Amino acid sequence: MEDGLALHHIGVRFGGLTALDDVSLRVAPGEVVGVIGPNGAGKTTLFNVVCGFVTPHTGTLTLDGRPLRPRPHRLTRLGIARTLQGTGLFAGLTVLENVMAGASHTARTGLLPALLGLPRSDRDERRLRRHAHAVLDELGIAAHAGAAPGTLPFAVRQRVALARALAARPRLLLLDEPAGGLGAEDVDGLAELIRGLPHRATDPCAVLLVEHHMDLVMAVCDRIVVLDFGRVVAAGPPEAVREEPAVVDAYLGAAVDEAAA
Repeated sequence: MEDGLALHHIGVRFGGLTALDDVSLRVAPGEVVGVIGPNGAGKTTLFNVVCGFVTPHTGTLTLDGRPLRPRPHRLTRLGIARTLQGTGLFAGLTVLENVMAGASHTARTGLLPALLGLPRSDRDERRLRRHAHAVLDELGIAAHAGAAPGTLPFAVRQRVALARALAARPRLLLLDEPAGGLGAEDVDGLAELIRGLPHRATDPCAVLLVEHHMDLVMAVCDRIVVLDFGRVVAAGPPEAVREEPAVVDAYLGAAVDEAAA
């Protein structure tokens, strides 16, 4: 039985448009797998298939060899967490409360005990608070625990969003364009964080990364899958993918053309 997440011959159509065509990939425990490609290649659609926002017309998903039919509201219970493009933080909550919200599915009590202030609910809240503080400390942003997200620099908000996802104790973390809007120094710091996720002392997790930033992808990924017009045109370790003519034409070549324009 294969451990981890696997997509088998996934196909997605929107009307007459084929968004994904016979796409297969696997994310094994301990791996960081990147998905790259030019705009319109199908990266976002693939991400949405894994998250359950899009149901494929053909193909299947498995988790540890068992059929997987993901639903957005049940991802965390499957051990899957995700970040969003931008940050998606709750403006009315503090940084600490945002991170606690990421772990709320682990609470042993429901809403009513919390509203009534019952002792067991208090114990739950203290446990979640300690866990959220620990994750913030791990990411180097514990000093901002009491702040409102909107008062913080974008790079810090990105780390808060990552902390909220990690608070769910995922076995697989889905990162959607995490380098968007970051400067070079912040991207380097993000790369160090991502590389360390499969090797955390507690709650290590594999990573599926969808990203435009080629330097980040090449720096952190064990394997890369390259999409173009919804099809896999290359797959393998970064050093091999970088040299693939199809990748140069479909992705790197486009970047060079834009820079020269």
